[in-house]
Amino acid sequence: MLVSVGCYYAIDFIGYRTVALILLLLVSLLAMVFRIYPVMLAAFLSALIYNFFFIPPLFTFHIGTPEDLLMFLMYFVVALINAVFTFKIRQFERKRRDEEEKTQTIKLYNTLLNSLSHELRTPIATIIGAVDTITDADNHLSETNKKELYSEIEIASVRLNRQVENLLNMSRLEAGTLKPTYDWFDLNELVFNVVKQNQTAGQRKILFEATETMPPIKLDGGFLEVILHNLIHNALQHTPFDSNIYIEMEYAEDQLILKVMDEGKGFPKSEINSVFDKFYKLNGTATGGTGLGLSIVKGFTEALNGTIFLENRQNGGAKFTIRIPVQTASIKTEEI
Repeated sequence: MLVSVGCYYAIDFIGYRTVALILLLLVSLLAMVFRIYPVMLAAFLSALIYNFFFIPPLFTFHIGTPEDLLMFLMYFVVALINAVFTFKIRQFERKRRDEEEKTQTIKLYNTLLNSLSHELRTPIATIIGAVDTITDADNHLSETNKKELYSEIEIASVRLNRQVENLLNMSRLEAGTLKPTYDWFDLNELVFNVVKQNQTAGQRKILFEATETMPPIKLDGGFLEVILHNLIHNALQHTPFDSNIYIEMEYAEDQLILKVMDEGKGFPKSEINSVFDKFYKLNGTATGGTGLGLSIVKGFTEALNGTIFLENRQNGGAKFTIRIPVQTASIKTEEI
C-alpha cells in the first residue's frame, strides 16, 4: 500500500508504465517471504490497483486504449507467473537446503555409529575374552596371568564407561538440560584426583603443581572434572609415550585460568577452528575415539560462562586455555 501511494504521487515523474515494473518488483519480494496463496492474492490486488489508480482513465476499471489493455493483461499474467516462479524457486532452495542438512546429519551420525561400533565393541570384546579365559582356565593360570587379565578388564571397563559418559554428556548438551550446580571446592584437590584417575604407570606423565595461593572457589566441580578428563584424555591419545602433560592453574581478575599442555605435534593451523566441532577427528591419525571429547569440553566450559582457546606451543604440542568467571572465598591468615 505504501509503495502504491508513493508511486501515485510520483506518477508525473516516473510515468504509469514504470509503476508496473515497481509493482512487479514488490510482488517478487513478497514471494520471497510469504507462501503461495498470499502472494497470488498480492499479484491480483496489485493488478487491480494498477488499473484503478494508474491506467487512464483514473479511478475506474475501464481501460481507454487497446495498448493499455494489452499492457494490463501482460502485467497481470507476468505478475502471477513471477509470483509462482519466485515462490517455487524459494521452495526448491529450501528443499535443497533441508536435504543437504539431512545428508550432513546422516553423515555425522554414521560417523558416530561407525566410531561407536569400534569404540564400544573393542572394550566389550576385551572384557568378554578376559572373563572367558579366567573362567575356562582358572586352575591353569598363574597369579601373574590373572592380574594381567584383571588389569585388561579394568582398562576396558574404564574405556567403555568414558564413551558412555561422553554420549550422555553430549545428549545433555544437545537437549539443553545442562544446568550447573555451584558449590565450594578446593581446586588443587579436585585436579589431583583427576590426574590420579588418568595417570598410567610407564606411559605419559601428567604434571601438576598445587597453587598454594588458590582460594576456595565456587563452581560446579563435576563440570570441571568432565572438562579436565576430556582434555587429558585427548592429550593421552595424541602424544608419544614417555612425554609429559602439564596442567597449570591460577586465579586472576575474578577468573579461574586453567591450562592443559602437551608435548605432541599440535594441531594443523587449518584445523584449529574445527577442533571443537562434534565428531571432529584429527586428519591423518589412526587414533580411536568418537570425536565428542573436545566438543563436550567446549559445551561444559560455555555452560559455566567460560571460554576456551587452543593454540600450538612454540616448542611443539597443543595448549588449551580455559577462562571461567568464578566466585572466591577470602581467607585471611594472621601471623601469631
